[in-house]
Amino acid sequence: MTKSYSQIRLKKGKERSLLQRHPWVFSGAIATEPEGMKEGEIVHVVSSEGDFLALGHFHKGNITVRCFHFEEVPADDSLFREKIRAAYALRKLLGFPNERTDCFRLIHGEGDGFPGLVADVYGNTVVLQAYTSGMFALLPSLAELLPQELPFVHNVYNKSKETLGKHGIVALEDGFLKNASETNTGILHVRENEMELEVDIIRGQKTGFFLDQRDNRSLLRHYSMGKSVLNTFCYTGGFTVAALAGGARLVHSVDSSARAMEALEKNVAIAGGHDRHEGFTSDVMRYMKACTESYDIVVLDPPAYAKHLSQVSQAMIGYRNLNTEGFKHVSKGGLLFTFSCSQAVDSELFRKLVFQSALQAGRNARILHRLSQPPDHPVSIYHPEAEYLKGLVLVVD
Repeated sequence: MTKSYSQIRLKKGKERSLLQRHPWVFSGAIATEPEGMKEGEIVHVVSSEGDFLALGHFHKGNITVRCFHFEEVPADDSLFREKIRAAYALRKLLGFPNERTDCFRLIHGEGDGFPGLVADVYGNTVVLQAYTSGMFALLPSLAELLPQELPFVHNVYNKSKETLGKHGIVALEDGFLKNASETNTGILHVRENEMELEVDIIRGQKTGFFLDQRDNRSLLRHYSMGKSVLNTFCYTGGFTVAALAGGARLVHSVDSSARAMEALEKNVAIAGGHDRHEGFTSDVMRYMKACTESYDIVVLDPPAYAKHLSQVSQAMIGYRNLNTEGFKHVSKGGLLFTFSCSQAVDSELFRKLVFQSALQAGRNARILHRLSQPPDHPVSIYHPEAEYLKGLVLVVD
């Protein structure tokens, strides 16, 4: 017997985006909704004529429904099991996991039919982060399904407090939903392109590490032989370790977080690069303004300066100032790796900001690479908003 779900009815003519499989329903498109709807409740979205359009989670806000399926089927474990299988099949197609890399993204929100959910694999552990109450309610079921569908997964950790706690949604503390390990410290040792890294899934940012820069770290490694490298906003040292692995003669790492710098030093020790590395716990802009050195390669990988469209104007100033300082510290003929993970700043705007920065710094630059997130962070062709990471590699004359 098919379960009955509450219905969200759209205004006439507002069904077009759902017919084109865009997964968001905005509040202005809704004609009627039942009273007393609960945050995260599963609903049917129907046209003004009452025709089924999508299954989704109801939320109070501008994006009222986040749709996860466009066929009229029960929203039960069978549906989500199939979605997990599809996500895993894609990662197997990409070659994950393998002997060189055992950390990767398994579920990337809308790109895998789980809007509001991220699942990252670190060895035999999956770390889940829910960004919506609807996905948060699914976590116990996912903790049972994931080890069944991924034979190498023994542990499932919920890390949603930082993403949902500020909204008062999370009732459970972060913690292991399933744990077959002997230790609960959250410290894991993983491999990325043969580099050994220590990841703290409990105290680290996001799910513990920034897996979206894997391919870009590999590119830095390719260019690092014999070079001096400045890695800013270094966090726990992904780009630092990549540069050392590539044979950099000197790497300077800068981050304002003492905890991140402590973790970075552990990763540098694992890499055996202490004699070629020096870390600085400092505000990045303060460090660069005081620094008189030039480097063969400068890496600028800041946190998101604009998380919403309303913040873009202020973010533009931040990106321009940062990149201007970055250009000043690149040796003639050297490289600038510069990134933005702000979803609200698109690739073309970011390119223009970097152009303006080169002009302000009085440097000529040519684009060698246009960078993005790796394929285990897929973007649905119907939901281009998920393409958040953009980067440029420039040779600076």
